[in-house]
Amino acid sequence: MKKYILIATLALSAGVSALLTSCEDTLDADKYFDDRRTIESVFTDINQTNGWLAESFKYLSGICADVTTKDGNSAGYHNFADDMFWGDRDNFYDSGYSVQVGYNAFKQADYSETYGQDFWTNCYNGIRQASIFIQNVWMCTPLTEEQRADLKGQARFVRAYYYFLLLRRYGPVPIIPDEGVDYTKDYESLSFPRNTYDEVVNYISNEMITACGELQDWSRTTGNMAAENMVRPTRGAALAVRAYALMFGASPLANGQLKNGEHPGGVSDGFVHSLRNNDGTYLLSTEYDEGKWARAAAALRDVMECPAGYALYYQTVNSDADETNGRPATITPYKDGDFSEKNWPEGYADIDPYLSYRDYFTGYVALDNTEIIFSRGYNTGSRHQSIDGLITHAMPTSLNGWNCHAMTQKMCDAYYMYDGTDCPGKDSEYGEGDGSDRLTGFTSANRRDPNYYKNFRNSAYLKQNVSMQYVNREPRFYASVGFNGASWWNKRPNYEPYVQVFYYRGTAASSSSEEGGATTTSNNGYSATSGYWNRTGIGIKKYINPEDYRERLDAGDYGHIHQHWEPAIRYADILLLYAEAINELTGSYTVPNWNNTESYAISRSVTELKRGIRPVRCRAGVPDLDHVTAEGKGNAGIYSDRNALRKAIKRERMIELFAESKRYYDLRRWMDAPVEEAKTIYGCNVLMTEQQREEFHQVVPVYSLPTIFNDKMWFWPISTNELKRNKNLVQNPGWQYYD
Repeated sequence: MKKYILIATLALSAGVSALLTSCEDTLDADKYFDDRRTIESVFTDINQTNGWLAESFKYLSGICADVTTKDGNSAGYHNFADDMFWGDRDNFYDSGYSVQVGYNAFKQADYSETYGQDFWTNCYNGIRQASIFIQNVWMCTPLTEEQRADLKGQARFVRAYYYFLLLRRYGPVPIIPDEGVDYTKDYESLSFPRNTYDEVVNYISNEMITACGELQDWSRTTGNMAAENMVRPTRGAALAVRAYALMFGASPLANGQLKNGEHPGGVSDGFVHSLRNNDGTYLLSTEYDEGKWARAAAALRDVMECPAGYALYYQTVNSDADETNGRPATITPYKDGDFSEKNWPEGYADIDPYLSYRDYFTGYVALDNTEIIFSRGYNTGSRHQSIDGLITHAMPTSLNGWNCHAMTQKMCDAYYMYDGTDCPGKDSEYGEGDGSDRLTGFTSANRRDPNYYKNFRNSAYLKQNVSMQYVNREPRFYASVGFNGASWWNKRPNYEPYVQVFYYRGTAASSSSEEGGATTTSNNGYSATSGYWNRTGIGIKKYINPEDYRERLDAGDYGHIHQHWEPAIRYADILLLYAEAINELTGSYTVPNWNNTESYAISRSVTELKRGIRPVRCRAGVPDLDHVTAEGKGNAGIYSDRNALRKAIKRERMIELFAESKRYYDLRRWMDAPVEEAKTIYGCNVLMTEQQREEFHQVVPVYSLPTIFNDKMWFWPISTNELKRNKNLVQNPGWQYYD
């Protein structure tokens, strides 16, 4: 009987387990004739061919989406690190999975190896789907050769992108042969071991270069099909994912940065030496290679200098105050003698930094936005599990939100003052910072002289009875932080256009500012009878559109929530990664560009460092990192200090990319997680009432939100079911092999 090799990839998931358990049977051509005939019927039809490709991308939604709430079988767990948390399920037990799945369980890795594994399954299903497309799209002869090449490039992109998503979550994973597998082989031959971290990175890099040669467009944001094409990858997107993968490969966790047997974060190298295949192959590098940083920097330059013309999104000065619609008049940024004297893109004299940052995330902009490099489109999945879910879980109860996603004091402190200095008392609870005390007192109508509020004296930012800790902060702070007493726009019919929200215990948190701020209608503070209260007293406003509102506290009430474009990869991220890579170099390197048409001279220089940092700072409305104020405060010479600049870049990423599912993975690739993730969570003293407002703003530990970190938390566990099916697949250290 003839044998038949099915052109497909092995999806390491329950969906193909039946194929593996029947490998002892004789497989002949007759058994697969219908499969081949079905494939031919699909790929000779344009609509079905496009449908197959769309199916390849489908697995990016839901659990595989970057920015989500915590629901959906751990879909959005990795959007929570030391910067934000959820509180409505502190100790939640999921009977369906027989595991703890709440915030406390997540932060302590107290869940089973089978939980949250739809991610693995979906990624490998997507890889399989894309591989079949790549192998067969040539049959779609109604399409031109260029059209077939472009579609093939899209499939190659998403296949490599799935590998990147797997890499950052699980660490090294098996790379399935591109040409498919022969199901006539025995079970052991179909059991693939994990490739090394470097092998996965190099595979992604090479595949994205190939995809870049196949894809026909640098940009898809113009023309009649712009909306439909926004979610289709471009050459620029392929280069960006390639650069991101190379950055992960250059970072300490995968780059053997051992010093006296320890990594820079203080973690012993036991984890690195424990993560090995059955044949003894180390899956993480044990030798440091500085050249990886240079190759990553060159790949990032490919993105920065490509014909796509990526640039940061911005809004020009808004001279007409329209607070009822959430668009206040521009407040002149800090006079730094640098950015303040120049127009965009060299300065911020003619832009509105607050709206420039805020509106990128609110759903106002999508098409023709030159900052978007890759997005999976609106929300990416169930609205309860997507960015919409993050919004509704962050909204206060007085606006019919769940009031349970909130910010840590550490994150609140990370934001700069309007002049680029640290807020008084920053990180003082950790014994860090400059030793200053936190500000006391509250804003008052009796103190509204022009110098009192300095930069942010507009009613859209501050009203009465707001702690002085929240005065004179940078624009990104006001776009992202729902501090106690912040104004939230409210477009519900027959309601005031904006309300002031407080998180005091046991009150309706009313306000009667001289600007006519509305009174909230329900309690947003601590509740002994409900889980829906803010554990730190610091809310989250990022992504929330001024026109977003809910008519009722209902899981299905999303009708008036704007759909938001997922910021999977954006240009600000690329710029900061470039500065990070350049900062790590001690030597000079010559690295070819992606298609070998030219070479880059790569070395650490202040000019190149500022090329990555200054645009992000400028758009944010804060001075450059080396600015010194008239009072002598600042970081003169920071660009010459590698260690100080590394710390500043990490902080900039923490602020700029807040709530974009970057921080969790950054802390791990930097090997900072054992320190940062284990720090005590602090917040306001939410048990205090409005009459005890000074005590409310005295920062205290939030013991209901415990934090630890151990070696098993570097990577997500591989499902024990996968380990049973694949004898060559090794588990991540610290997790069980079998139930």
